[in-house]
Amino acid sequence: MTTQDEITAEIRAARDAYAKQRADGAPAAHHPSRAYAPYRSSVLRHPKQPPVAVRAGENGGDPEAVELSGPVFGATDVTALDSDLTRQHRGEPLGERITVTGRLLDREGRPVRGQLVEVWQANASGRYAHQRDDHPAPLDPNFTGVGRTLTGDDGSYTFTTVKPGAYPWRNHDNAWRPAHIHFSVFGQAFTQRLVTQMYFPGDPLFPYDPILQSVTDDAARERLVARYDHALSRPEWSLGYRWDIVLDGPSATWIEEGR
Repeated sequence: MTTQDEITAEIRAARDAYAKQRADGAPAAHHPSRAYAPYRSSVLRHPKQPPVAVRAGENGGDPEAVELSGPVFGATDVTALDSDLTRQHRGEPLGERITVTGRLLDREGRPVRGQLVEVWQANASGRYAHQRDDHPAPLDPNFTGVGRTLTGDDGSYTFTTVKPGAYPWRNHDNAWRPAHIHFSVFGQAFTQRLVTQMYFPGDPLFPYDPILQSVTDDAARERLVARYDHALSRPEWSLGYRWDIVLDGPSATWIEEGR
């Protein structure tokens, strides 16, 4: 298996290559190459052909028909309990309770209202409630790790959950993923879905994580890290983190493409 030193060298080489491209006047690409070598599984599974456009009238294609196969969401489908991952079972989950809040914004900083935001994460021990996760860490019977909510008129969302733990992921020798929460934004249709990840400040695993380090632009990578906000912390209840999601433009949040 590839050693950590080899992965670190690959990460450094990728960042140096990006810096050279910028120095040579190439457009700053915030999204990493789909064939980013240090991220082993991405190299094996990323799309290698360009997307196929579906246009009305061509080969019987109907763009609206594609969207009809996706789920339909409405305000009545999402309850207040869906956004509190600590109240979805009979007992209290183990771990550090946190509140994560922020706003969904467009490139001009305007709020994007009524959008479905979903999250999923590992539990406090770093294990997902999924049959394919065989990490020898304990499952929590009171924590499933999934939630959803709709953004308000100001574009805001709020989740109550527990801070996820780091976990091994077998990308290379002694590979551990930093604590993170997956976010999904659906837009107006299933085909517009965007997926990204939120990280926690000061994590010592940042330099060793090929997924985070595949975002070679420093500013873009920093936008994936939430900010601790003491004003959001609730006495004797939870710590507060703030994280905005910007959909496009120069300050856009990194979105997973073809992963």
